[in-house]
Amino acid sequence: MATSIRLSRGGSKKRPYYKIVVADSRSPRDGKFIERIGSYNPLLGKDNPERVKLDTDRAKHWLSVGAQPTDRVARFFDAAGVAERAARSNPNKGVPGKKAQERAEDKAAKLAEAEEAKAAAAAAAAEAAAAPVVEEAPAAEAVAEEAPAAEAAAEADEAKA
Repeated sequence: MATSIRLSRGGSKKRPYYKIVVADSRSPRDGKFIERIGSYNPLLGKDNPERVKLDTDRAKHWLSVGAQPTDRVARFFDAAGVAERAARSNPNKGVPGKKAQERAEDKAAKLAEAEEAKAAAAAAAAEAAAAPVVEEAPAAEAVAEEAPAAEAAAEADEAKA
């Protein structure tokens, strides 16, 4: 008979509580089991010792007989020092999807354009600073010449009102 060590769900809706059980691999998740060897309460804090209770002697016995733990139970066993859990390798797990890659490329292109524009503005500012200083007296005269026209326009607006 193929046996597995797995979680059997209990508790009410939205309040899960699991029993760690040894069961025939063909039996349903919450159905008949051979032996209960522990419990798992995910609602408790990760540092709480009551979160995972495990009878390590019985777990070692069932592993020696050939029972296969599920991934979650294997993690519990590894944390308790009952059995080593082999690290799995999924190199594609962290790779973003096609659309996310396209968005990242677009963002990188926009950032590159912004950096180029910033560099061009800095270069233009450096060239302007390096250029000889133009006399400011003619500019002041031009402003002075425009001032009477602006005053005349303001007086005309007042006269209309």
